[in-house]
Order: sequence, then structure tokens, then C-alpha cells
Amino acid sequence: MHTIRFIIIAIIILLIDWYFYQAISTVLKTASATKKNIVFYIYISISAISVLTVLTPLVYPFVHWPKFFKIYFVAAIAILLFSKIIGCVFLLLIDDLVRLVRWVGSYIIPSTPAELAAEINTNSHKISRSVFLNYIALGMAALPFAGFIYGMVKGAFNYTIHRTRVVLPNLPSVFNGFKIVQISDIHSGSFASTKHIEDAVKIILQQKADVIFFTGDLVNNEATEMQPFMNVLNKLTAPHGVFSTLGNHDYGDYVQWESPNAKQKNLADLKAIHGQLGWRLLMNEHVALTKGDASIALIGIENWGGNLNFPKYGDLKKAHAGTEKYPVKLLLSHDPSHWDKQVRPEYSDIDITFSGHTHGFQLGIEIPGFKWSPSKYFYKEWAGLYTNGNQHIYVNRGLGFLGYPGRIGISPEITVMELYNA
Repeated sequence: MHTIRFIIIAIIILLIDWYFYQAISTVLKTASATKKNIVFYIYISISAISVLTVLTPLVYPFVHWPKFFKIYFVAAIAILLFSKIIGCVFLLLIDDLVRLVRWVGSYIIPSTPAELAAEINTNSHKISRSVFLNYIALGMAALPFAGFIYGMVKGAFNYTIHRTRVVLPNLPSVFNGFKIVQISDIHSGSFASTKHIEDAVKIILQQKADVIFFTGDLVNNEATEMQPFMNVLNKLTAPHGVFSTLGNHDYGDYVQWESPNAKQKNLADLKAIHGQLGWRLLMNEHVALTKGDASIALIGIENWGGNLNFPKYGDLKKAHAGTEKYPVKLLLSHDPSHWDKQVRPEYSDIDITFSGHTHGFQLGIEIPGFKWSPSKYFYKEWAGLYTNGNQHIYVNRGLGFLGYPGRIGISPEITVMELYNA
């Protein structure tokens, strides 16, 4: 079954490449034979590499490929294919549709000899509509290709600090100015080296936070992904500690394990890693953050997804029990859909929730006063601070990436939040 699937994908790639090459050959119609041959052999070589990459897992499983190759080479081929599809759609809907209409029209309303002569004379002095449309198709393909490559090279590591101030009326005065740094969705398995994580850690430490929150998805699937990053992330410290929770990817639900015990061991290993980093992993429980003679509650639950059938491992009832005595309650919950589905309807005393999960889709537009991303069609709260009545949620855009190894318009985020009571 897998063999047939890979072969079908390879055939689709070849068909797309053949169709897209029609635009290239049309544009090169007047070029020299040497130039045509150079372009042809480069194009066919790239096409062959793409097909071989798709078929290679049949003889050499993808999990054994070198990490850099898996992350970036495969992504580049996927981006190239996507860009060609954009160009092909333009050719199909515009250029070939125009040709079809003209062809049908030539039979319905034949041109007179004088009209044919005029058309030939006109076309001899300017670029034909067909060639022009093929130029446009190549441009339509080049734009997303350039954008996605830029997102991989630059956007993925453009760590951006988002500063915000939140007023909680019941906050004890001693906590005024209490500084929280939140990070989320590191997805350590997506990084080919430690360099960029080291850069992020330096920026985080420069903020001199009172406390650091990590809101889930430390890995893509397996605890072993963290091995290269232990001596980097263990440098994160704050006077009131580093607290963390689990995200949907931390449970190993998206890979095929050799046995249920192997999956359970992976989760146990990941939990242990949080401790080895010096992070306090909150598993459906709460702790007190104390300053002077006052305390506030920090609640942390396992992943609880309200959208798209993500798992509900979290137990907020258990974690919330015993927090009645605290004037302010903060909640770490990976998936922001939890806020509307359970937190607000059932726990009106939770002042602010910290989430991640969406990554801002790693694609969108953010300018002063306006933000947009495909995430908004899946999550009501997808990036930044949202308020409903006296309750708030902050959705971190994520530090890492997943799938596409880059970001376009939605930068990786380090949140710096200060709490005040007025």
C-alpha cells in the first residue's frame, strides 16, 4: 500500500513538472539552442532529484535520514513543488482556458482573411498574449518559492519580544510589576543544530524575568529529540523558577511505537527531562508563587484540546482544587481552545490563561493595528492577548516550528508580561 502511494506521488510530480515546463519552453521559444539545453537539463535534474527523494523511503526509511536533510532538503523540494502547482493553476485557469475559448471561437466565428493578416501583423511587433501569460505564471511560481525560502533562512529565527501589561484587580500589591516570560512550542526535533536555541535562551535571560513559563510541545514526537539541547535549555533560570506543562506533541501520539510500553516509556523519559532541565512540570496540579507575605496560585494541566479532536488529557478540576484561598490564579494550558470550552464557562476565578499550540500558523501578516493568519479560522484566540470580562488569555506564537521549517510574517515569540493591580 505504501509503495503504491509513493509511486502515485512520484507520477504526480512528473506530470506537474511536465506541465509547468510548457511555460518555461514557451518563454524560451526565441532563446538560443544552448540556453534552452542548459535550462532543460537543470530542470530535468531537479525533477529527477524530487522523484528520487519521494521514492527513497521505499528502500531507506525516512526516520533514518540525516536530520538536516530531513528538515531542509525535503522542505525545499516540497516548496518547489508547491510553487510549481501555483504556476500550473495559473496556466490552467488563465492561459489554457484562453486558448480553449479561442479554439472554440475559431470554429463558431471564423476569421476573415483580412482579420488573420491584421492579427499576424500585430503579433509580429509585440509579445504574444500566450508568452505574456507564461511569464506571469513563472512569476506566480517564483513569488511563493522566494517567500518560503526566506521564511526558512531568516523568518524561522527572527525571535521577537512581545511585551504586554495585564491588570488583575485582585493582585496583591507586592506583585505589582511581577514579570513573566512565556515561551512555548520549542519543537526541539525541528532544529538541526543548537545555535538558534542558544540565541533564544540569551534573549530570554536578558529579560530578567521573575518567573518563566513554558506552555508545551517541547518535542515533535520523541524524548530523544532533546538530547542535543539539554545543556542549552538548562540555562533558563528565574528567581521564582521555571514552570512547564505538556502539549499534544509531547505524548508521542503521532508516531507508530513498537509497543504501548515503549510509548509510555517515552512519556516518562520526557517528564524526567523537564526535571533534569530544572523545570517544574505541572501535571494537573497547582503551586503557590510567593512574594513577601502574599501568594498567588499557578495551575498547570496536561493538554486539553477543544478543537480539531486534539486529546483531552488535562484535569482542571483536580488541578484547581484547593486554590480557593488565593486571590489570583494563573493557568498554564497548551491549547487555547480550552479557554472558551472549559476555563471561562466553569472557572470564572482563573484570572489569566497562558497557551501556545497555534504557532500563528507560521504564516500571516502582523502590522500595527492589524493581524491575520489562517489560524483565525481554526482558533478564536490564536496569537497575543484576549480579554473577556475579567478573564484573560495570552496565546504565545511559539519559539520553534513544525512541518515547514520556517515562518513568514509570524515571527517566533518570546512573551514578556508584567502584572499590575491597577
